[in-house]
Amino acid sequence: MFTGIVEETGEVLAVVDEPEGRRLRLGTSFEGLTRGQSISVSGACLTAEDHGEGWFEVFLASETVDRTYLGTVGEGDRVNLERALPAEGRLDGHFVQGHVDGTGEVLGVERVGDDWYFEFSLPGDQARYVVEKGSIAVDGVSLTVADRREDAFTVAIIPETYEVTTLSEKSVGDPVHLEVDVVAKYVESLLDAGMVERLAESVER
Repeated sequence: MFTGIVEETGEVLAVVDEPEGRRLRLGTSFEGLTRGQSISVSGACLTAEDHGEGWFEVFLASETVDRTYLGTVGEGDRVNLERALPAEGRLDGHFVQGHVDGTGEVLGVERVGDDWYFEFSLPGDQARYVVEKGSIAVDGVSLTVADRREDAFTVAIIPETYEVTTLSEKSVGDPVHLEVDVVAKYVESLLDAGMVERLAESVER
């Protein structure tokens, strides 16, 4: 589990394409990394398979390559990094699983005062989970939806988020990873299962 509060950006140091997937070596300042540790890489939860001073390696299975744009990153590109939330940690963003639901596209970027407004496309199968003032993770960054249309949404980015994440490097047409709020998925699941109706009936009795 992550919070969507990006700790730093890391540089892609090396890429090795293999028959079963793709291996990335990423630069980092993280200390105390362990083999098997979960790290969010631009919103995708990946496992550190090896590490050394100033770097760690992750493997992208074919499912990850197909669902994300990490199959197209190359040496020199930068990615957002966040370590998993410790049991005693503070939840400053929202619950982010690191399970990318789909990719969107940057439709617009506008600076307004000190802030930045980004517009992203919204895949149709994810639209029902996104509401105005609700939470969404974009490239692993916990953001609040400022405005929502049928096929797009906008967010306001404060200077700190703009400077600390790769959003400062995004331009119109660039892809982004999207993860909708898991709470919305659970609510939908309960409604589909008729749990709400059964609960209401038991209360009436």
